Amino acid sequence: MTYFTEQFTDEERQVLSRFFTNLDSPVFAIVNLPEVVKGALFARYSRSPKSVRRLFLDEFYNQPGVGVAHVAAELDGDDPVVKLQKAQDLYDRVFSEYGDDSVAQLGGAHLACEQASNILTKVLEWGRLASYLEQSTRYIFYDKKLGDGYRYMTPPEIEASVHRDRYVETMDWLFDTYADLVGKLVPYYETLFPRQEGDSDFVWRSTIRAKACDDIRGLLPAATTSNVGIFGSGQAYEMLLIRMRSHPLAEAREYADLMLTELRKVVPSFMRRVDVPGRGIDWSEYLVSISARMNEHATTVGADPEPRPEVTLVDWDPDGELKTAAAALYAYTDLPDDQLSHLVATMPEQDRADLIRSYIGDRRNRRHKPGRAMERTDYRFDILCDYGSFRDLQRHRLLTIEWQRLSPTHGFVTPDSIADVGATEVWNNAMARTADLYNDIATDLGADVAQYVIPFAYRIRFFFQLNAREAFHLIELRTGAGGHPGYRRVCQEMHRLIADQAGHHLIADAMTYVDHDNYDLARLEGERRAAAKRAALGIDDPS
Repeated sequence: MTYFTEQFTDEERQVLSRFFTNLDSPVFAIVNLPEVVKGALFARYSRSPKSVRRLFLDEFYNQPGVGVAHVAAELDGDDPVVKLQKAQDLYDRVFSEYGDDSVAQLGGAHLACEQASNILTKVLEWGRLASYLEQSTRYIFYDKKLGDGYRYMTPPEIEASVHRDRYVETMDWLFDTYADLVGKLVPYYETLFPRQEGDSDFVWRSTIRAKACDDIRGLLPAATTSNVGIFGSGQAYEMLLIRMRSHPLAEAREYADLMLTELRKVVPSFMRRVDVPGRGIDWSEYLVSISARMNEHATTVGADPEPRPEVTLVDWDPDGELKTAAAALYAYTDLPDDQLSHLVATMPEQDRADLIRSYIGDRRNRRHKPGRAMERTDYRFDILCDYGSFRDLQRHRLLTIEWQRLSPTHGFVTPDSIADVGATEVWNNAMARTADLYNDIATDLGADVAQYVIPFAYRIRFFFQLNAREAFHLIELRTGAGGHPGYRRVCQEMHRLIADQAGHHLIADAMTYVDHDNYDLARLEGERRAAAKRAALGIDDPS
């Protein structure tokens, strides 16, 4: 595959070479920097169109108070490669002495993964035991090109097929259309929501930008590239690479090789088994064989999807609140679990309610969450929403999630603003044109490869299986006033179903920070708070 190579001056390359494992590949590790600087760099990364290396040069290196430039000067004279080797020798001895997989949790690495498609980013973010920050579609317009082309990739399977020219033509047309419509949506929202007294120009324009981005992102195809910052242990990376090497898409398999090369520069011991016969190779082959057999079974089902609402509560425990009450008492008594369950079951209903309310306590903000007793009951939701909203919801990892292939099967959403700016016809044309291309590619190359052409506006089906404690986190966070209307609606409905269908009113009522209101300009209050914090710290608004 061909990736855009960013250009740096000789002076810049000299600086960057001390802190990044390469200057030419889209995958590289960050070295010789304090952990707090790495975290800050990735946090800034999620809201910037710049590559992490350019961001480092422009906003971190030699900036007052950041404390990065002195790192190069203070390296104590040892060759960094020698330092790495010393640390590596230690880890190798531990591996040899203990032979325990958990040793691979003792070391980690920051890895920047750039120019990854939005199909690949979901693969990268699959694991639960790593940290991810992905470039946001809410803060960046995709109307500017990266090098000679727009920010999308052409998968190897399509590059080598008869569909290549039509694919490129369609993707370029989608991005041209995106650029044209975003130029209409921004003045539309500026007129609809004029700047208010007391709001800085930055606060107002940031809010308008987010609103326009929220609506127009439905045109972006799954081939759109993104940047992902990952921090993970050796074990987390090992499992990620083994899965990627078994993936049906060439992009994932080739990207795994790029990642393995860079990780072996910083945590080589943890990567020894990934491509070794009898270990990683056998594991990848095992996953490939399961996928092949399950695809065969799927072809024999022979049924069409029945109509369903956007959110369906599929499964729950009718005794969930009773079991939660017993679990709440467990740590505060010396009684066996089954005895507690019996005692709580015979309590008057009001006493059980008081018990649960005492366990929940006086929550002063949404970060105050009840304890692990809330993990005693869970819910399974089947969800059918646009791919853009799925991308945001998929990032919650302390639950079980599976999703189906992206396709035109379930239709698409159209924001109201698209009709208001007279763009309904071009929007529908974009959906029809990509659906036709999808069908032709799927027939020739398979449904996995065809996913790349589908825009974010199309719906995708997935399920969430989560306990009540995680439901507090997800539903309260994702119904916040500043959230995207698509995922706010999904989580509002999840909350309603927990109360009304599952009958878990005590649990639902305890989610006091769920917001069921609708907002015309969702990000405005958040931007105002951020501006107030900057002012209190004496920091000017960004230019």
